[in-house]
Amino acid sequence: MLLQHPLLHLHLLSQHSPALSLSFPFPSKTKNPLSPSPIRRRASSALRFPSIRNSATNGGVSETEQQTLNRAYPFHEIEPKWQLFWDQNRTFRTPDDDIDTSKPKYYVLDMFPYPSGAGLHVGHPLGYTATDILARYKRMQGYNVLHPMGWDAFGLPAEQYAIDTGTHPRLTTVRNINRFRTQLKSLGFSYDWDREISTIEPDYYKWTQWIFLQLLKRGLAYQAEVPVNWCPALGTVLANEEVVDGVSERGGHPVVRKPMRQWMLKITAYADRLLEDLDDLDWPESVKEMQRNWIGRSEGAEMEFCILDSDGKERDIKIIVYTTRPDTIFGATYLVVAPEHPLLSSFVSSAQSKHVEDYIDLASRKGDLERTELQKEKTGVFTGCYAKNPANGEAIPIWVADYVLGSYGTGAIMAVPAHDARDYEFALKYDVPVHWVVMPDDKSINESGKAFPGEGIIVNSSNTLVGLDINGLYSKEAALKVNYKLRDWLFARQRYWGEPIPVIFLDDSGETVPLHETELPLILPELDDFSPTGTGEPPLSKAVSWVKTTDSLSGRPATRETNTMPQWAGSCWYYLRFMDPKNSKELVDKAKERYWGPVDVYVGGAEHAVLHLLYARFWHKVLFDIGVVSTKEPFQCVINQGIILGEVQYMACKDQDGNLISAESTAMLNEHNLERISEEKVMKSGDSFVLKENPDIRLVARAHKMSKSRGNVVNPDDVVSEYGADSLRLYEMFMGPLRDSKTWSTSGIEGVHRFLGRTWRLVVGSPLSDGTYKDRTVSVDEEPTIEQLRCLHKCIAKVTEEIEGTRFNTGISAMMEFLNAAYKWDKHPRSIVEAFVLLLAPYAPHMAEELWSRLGHTKSLAYEPFPKANPAYLKDSTIVLPVQINGKTRGTIQVEETCTEEDAFVLASRDEKLSKYLDGQSVRKRIYVPGKILNVVLDRKNIKVGAQ
Repeated sequence: MLLQHPLLHLHLLSQHSPALSLSFPFPSKTKNPLSPSPIRRRASSALRFPSIRNSATNGGVSETEQQTLNRAYPFHEIEPKWQLFWDQNRTFRTPDDDIDTSKPKYYVLDMFPYPSGAGLHVGHPLGYTATDILARYKRMQGYNVLHPMGWDAFGLPAEQYAIDTGTHPRLTTVRNINRFRTQLKSLGFSYDWDREISTIEPDYYKWTQWIFLQLLKRGLAYQAEVPVNWCPALGTVLANEEVVDGVSERGGHPVVRKPMRQWMLKITAYADRLLEDLDDLDWPESVKEMQRNWIGRSEGAEMEFCILDSDGKERDIKIIVYTTRPDTIFGATYLVVAPEHPLLSSFVSSAQSKHVEDYIDLASRKGDLERTELQKEKTGVFTGCYAKNPANGEAIPIWVADYVLGSYGTGAIMAVPAHDARDYEFALKYDVPVHWVVMPDDKSINESGKAFPGEGIIVNSSNTLVGLDINGLYSKEAALKVNYKLRDWLFARQRYWGEPIPVIFLDDSGETVPLHETELPLILPELDDFSPTGTGEPPLSKAVSWVKTTDSLSGRPATRETNTMPQWAGSCWYYLRFMDPKNSKELVDKAKERYWGPVDVYVGGAEHAVLHLLYARFWHKVLFDIGVVSTKEPFQCVINQGIILGEVQYMACKDQDGNLISAESTAMLNEHNLERISEEKVMKSGDSFVLKENPDIRLVARAHKMSKSRGNVVNPDDVVSEYGADSLRLYEMFMGPLRDSKTWSTSGIEGVHRFLGRTWRLVVGSPLSDGTYKDRTVSVDEEPTIEQLRCLHKCIAKVTEEIEGTRFNTGISAMMEFLNAAYKWDKHPRSIVEAFVLLLAPYAPHMAEELWSRLGHTKSLAYEPFPKANPAYLKDSTIVLPVQINGKTRGTIQVEETCTEEDAFVLASRDEKLSKYLDGQSVRKRIYVPGKILNVVLDRKNIKVGAQ
């Protein structure tokens, strides 16, 4: 699909280009494509390689900083050889129309990556390696595996770079995609590249536009004038999550709240289903809880408060509030309205109008998340106006405060400071009365000094004038109504680099007309100037010949929508397109969707726990309702991989005179000058790190998330060059549990590299005198011993169990234990070695393929059956055997169930306790019952006195 576009054709490298092999010798003629190319490089020769360094430092590697590395095995020849083989033979291609649907399926998916200009750092392959292990393992178990890769390629970063450099965002994006693909292939991931998709391709976003039309038909897409986060510098509306402390997360540009016409998607119509269906998903409980909180279902009631004029009389204006605690109405001592409340200007007093206007302007510079943060100090301004409490008739002041949002509930709250901590803080700060109206059983809270938010018995809640008396009732007896914190999805961006929205507006009536499905895709027009207009008018408005059009049905003049879709759009449904990527007639074939859906395992970062997953679930449910998909949910299992932090940095504190002082806590880092200490000058002392030359100087050790600004980014290309892709894959899995955050250590990768080197020598043998290796292996065609079989099958059982449980680090440990045991054997039977190579294959596929080939196999091991543990070899085969001397039990020994009489006697003779009876004695006879007893009868003439 990517290669079909004319612009892409100029810049995309061939997916099967032999360029990868140019630096490495490959045999020009072989009888068998799997016959190993002779590896004649000297195994122990010292080769100069750049040391792995942070890519943000001096362009990656200094010319003077290089280290000598003795390669543990010739990965530099093995890895490109097998990557080329997989490419040319399309080894991991999943059949499409000719797939055998009688076999079980396994759909394992990585979260859609955005191809940034920075490329990958070593944190990215963590999740990719995990899914690749699962994919390879399931293939070997006989599953049809769907393991695709593609690109979430629209978005603000590429467009901002284009604006800054004058380069078209398509060219930048395609270049980034090429780099990402090359890096991913260099790591040996078994993606089906025939299914590669990109959201910027018209063949793809045609169906994104089609989904929008279905939403529009069902009233789930609409236009509204809503207050948005407008960033003048970026020229676009930002989502709440993209605004931090009043500025844009990207670039730090000021952001203001501004009403604008926007497309909205009615995700609130699916709030109940989005909430209820979480229970059936195999997701981390923390992710499900985050979604529940974001949806924010609550039960309460709506109440009307009449606004009073300056004489205390009721006006025609009423403020409606939503409250989850209608039982506390008598305790409401003030109202709070949002700065954007539509009625605010109609009741604010003239004396307070300037203060209110200033406060509204200040609030407009904050995002919703900042405004509602619980820890922040509450601020507000009195409007100069009062409202009537409908329960007790009291006049209560109306305040405007930014912790109330116009988009949640009614945009106004009744404040009950006695029973809400946030209201209580506000009341104390601004000297507002506090009335207690709920009392816990047998407790007095009047002197507690804080709010009581719990339920209890209602008190001080009676008004005989209106006949209302709820004293003595319990809180839960109030009438309730369901409300949601979830708000409709703002679905428009004032940017160029996004999917065009497929609607037009008739010039004579302004009527919104959706394009006919046959007119899709509506292709993004080419622009030379795609910078923001600065007025809020999107850049697409500059494409005048594209904007001006006619309605295809009526022929009337019309204007195209110039907003584009947000980046979330393309990533909401891509998992479906992977099932049927070349279908030009429908989004996905129904039979293929029924077979492949839902995604079995979906791996990605926890930062996508709410928005991406929530939006994708919403679209999926709409597609379910219209019959496009057969499942209620898109992703059955979600796994969040942890973060790989940069290498540990050691910091020492200095006093004012520049002398090093001991850092007793990290708080001191903010109080003293700092000096970074190199690792070789540091040693561990108890739970702390100290200077080697002065152990009294305690250091602070910290690891940070990798970022260019910190200079701690490690480029995987450097790691692959120095240690090989298999070492990188193995190390990232060995660092710790997949879901935990871990700290990168370049020295740590050397350990797994040595393990792979030992594996290579175990199978291939030591290098010859000239430093080269034999073409085959040192395994022997002999039957394995019982001990060898037990060792192997325990390893098989452990590795299998740990892959199934995604505990990859302990699976590697099991293989290391096996290798240690195997090195003690005199001979290595072929059947044992082959099974171990298959166990290694999902983790270190390049080495495994090479060893498998050297073992004499003519096909790739990608679809070889994964070894199965034989329960017979997993049993504990040792028993406790009683030993008698002349008919008296003198001790026990531990023996194998199949132990011979001679072996049992030797073990007894070596036993510390039994040896004193046997040393120097003549044995008249031995009575041995296998598994039961050993009785040694001594010649009584020679029995030692001390042994009698």
